[in-house]
Amino acid sequence: MLFSAVSLWEIAIKSGLGREDFHVDTRLLRRGLLDNGYNELLVTSEHTVFIMSLPALHKDPFDRLLIAQSMVEGITLLTADSMIAQYEGPIQLV
Repeated sequence: MLFSAVSLWEIAIKSGLGREDFHVDTRLLRRGLLDNGYNELLVTSEHTVFIMSLPALHKDPFDRLLIAQSMVEGITLLTADSMIAQYEGPIQLV
């Protein structure tokens, strides 16, 4: 099982902006994920370059990077966002 550094980055930024829906201590979240057997997927230049090939279905830069990671790595991205689920590739709406 994997978690993306992108997700923690997004949570840290939005929490820092005071968004109530992102009121999470990212240090505790990261530690909890690692302690429960998750491996961290880091961002690579290959992921960032791949973003250029994505259609402009979704504007959120964090989501687009998660989509690129999923496609480059060939791993399934689980999402509750129907906009993300419109992309071709290993994406599953949950």
